[in-house]
Amino acid sequence: MDISTTLNPTPVDDSTLAEILADPGFGDHFTDHMFTVEWTPEKGWHDARITPYGPLTLDPATSVLHYGQEIFEGMKAYRHDDGSVHLFRPEKNAQRMNSSARRLALPEIPEADFIAACEEIVKVDERWVPGSEGEKSLYLRPFMMATEKFLGVRPSRHVTFMVIASPAGAYFKEGLKPVDLWLTEEYSRAGRGGTGAAKTGGNYAASLLAQQEAYDNGCAQVVFLDSVEGRYVEELGGMNLYFVYADGSIVTPATGTILEGITRDSIITIARGLGHEVTERRFEIDEWRKGIESGDIVEIFACGTAAVVSPVGSMKSAQGVTPAPASTELTMKIRSALVDVQFGRAEDTQGWLTKVL
Repeated sequence: MDISTTLNPTPVDDSTLAEILADPGFGDHFTDHMFTVEWTPEKGWHDARITPYGPLTLDPATSVLHYGQEIFEGMKAYRHDDGSVHLFRPEKNAQRMNSSARRLALPEIPEADFIAACEEIVKVDERWVPGSEGEKSLYLRPFMMATEKFLGVRPSRHVTFMVIASPAGAYFKEGLKPVDLWLTEEYSRAGRGGTGAAKTGGNYAASLLAQQEAYDNGCAQVVFLDSVEGRYVEELGGMNLYFVYADGSIVTPATGTILEGITRDSIITIARGLGHEVTERRFEIDEWRKGIESGDIVEIFACGTAAVVSPVGSMKSAQGVTPAPASTELTMKIRSALVDVQFGRAEDTQGWLTKVL
């Protein structure tokens, strides 16, 4: 893919950038540039370019505004102590984006082009990649959307793929401590045959009302159950779950109607490497409650690209409160093992890192 580059004539000045990188928050600031490439049936992917970051101009009849035909990814660039910058398993993000594209009737983008787009935006905006202190990173948001101007329920014949970037600190403002969860027994995030396994905005839109309920009840995330029986734990609004038993075994809900997380997959590999049996299966909400009550479940944690790994505290619902697990020992051990690879503090035995700079 040939990429043209037009540099921003008025980039953020060094002093302002230093202030941003000192406390970037999450999703609050954006780099000086963005990547764009377009697709039509006649031309395929064409006109790949890096341009100054700025607003988009969309016709009011643009398809994505009416039918929600869009997908996205989330990934990070990490600066190591030697100054080098690396992406973490970008090929998995490319594969998942294409899986989402197939489900949303969008064109697939070649894996090499997806990775090249992410690498080029990191190279152009390298100064926005924070140092590793405080586990800061540069969050990348590749996304694809229907940009044909028309009204009608059919796949768009003009599609735009973009990558924007944002320096990132901690996802949870309260820091790394057990997060309390709200169990919704009224709302579902996805159903059989739906888009739950695709990373599309509609899934997150469907979670927002329940997420607001979580906030209203003093919780940081919401737990969703299956939409058929309302018995089986699926995932949080934006994270996958793990349950650690007293014998050291680990259970994580099976995928199918939930997103196949890349952090989730990495943790399964790490946990098995540490000698733990990891099982992917259906997991009943009553097993959670009874496991905490009996002491069989000793740890629960959640994971995702943005938050990495977070210990889970109590679970609240209309039926009452299920107390927090007794320990976070294995949670923090797995978290450290993952983060140490990402930031170059441990050997990358799995070949997960792609050096960009």
